Amino acid sequence: MAARADEPVRIIFDTDITGDVDDVLALAMLHTLADRGECELLAVTISKINPLTAPFVDAVNTFYGRPDIPIGVPQEAQRRESKYLKVVNARDNGQFRYPHDLLSNEDAYDAVDLLRKTLAAQPDHSVVLVQVGIAPNLARLLETKGDEWSDLDGPALIRRKVKLLSIMAGAFEPIRGNDHYLEANVINGIPAMQKLAADWPDDVPVIWSGFEIGIAARYPRASIHHDFEYVPHHIVKDAYLLHSGPNHDRPTWDLTSVLYAVRPERGYFDLSGPGRVTVEDDGFVRFTPEENGRDRYLVMSDEQAVRVREALVMLVSQPPRGDDAK
Repeated sequence: MAARADEPVRIIFDTDITGDVDDVLALAMLHTLADRGECELLAVTISKINPLTAPFVDAVNTFYGRPDIPIGVPQEAQRRESKYLKVVNARDNGQFRYPHDLLSNEDAYDAVDLLRKTLAAQPDHSVVLVQVGIAPNLARLLETKGDEWSDLDGPALIRRKVKLLSIMAGAFEPIRGNDHYLEANVINGIPAMQKLAADWPDDVPVIWSGFEIGIAARYPRASIHHDFEYVPHHIVKDAYLLHSGPNHDRPTWDLTSVLYAVRPERGYFDLSGPGRVTVEDDGFVRFTPEENGRDRYLVMSDEQAVRVREALVMLVSQPPRGDDAK
């Protein structure tokens, strides 16, 4: 069974939602796109360890009216503090300000088990994986053998079920004059990203959004100030202010991978020619042109950046459908 072309894009969102707040904006975007019928958010897997990650993601999903989206956490990954995850514990009159019923990471799925379970249940060549963070979950997925969900090993399951990997990692243009820029999603887990780049199946395309894309389309602070006032408390606004404060336009790194994943044909970005991405031992991401290569990276003109920024603001700030916002 294969997915029809007119169906919503089936998304698994793999995120390191701990340090930066762009993950939160990207998750909000996915809910808006789902409200619009453009995507279906199948699962969220988390790639860093912090005891509040799964409860926070569940609170965001609940805020947007999807409290039952399965959430997976890693068993082994980088541990990371967070400025904003604590908002999940905020209470008003003894009740959670942002309701959620997943109270502990211990009650979440194992991330790789959830990836296999979710992929196995989907039509062939139908899933778009969006990875915005370090790569331990997908690296481990590549190492898996057949199990209760599928007889296929990790690479074969990916070939059968995944049609695209949209990933935020690396830099494909010089950053502030540095043509050997070491991007955080890579250097915080070099072996896993090396395995992903080396072992991801050649016949499943990978689109990379480099560091340069997010910094060229920053999320405007004016939107944070004005566009979330339709409820007394908004989990996205609260997280943004705890992380970045009121006077910062945060780069939209993770959001760009989501935008391309769901709307690849809308002209927000151009693509490089085909090639091959490799990850060097210091974490540098090298792109080598190659005919019929698996990898491409996003390219964005100044004119496109204006369109991208406007689209991101609309998709992040749109109220949840109906009366789902609490």
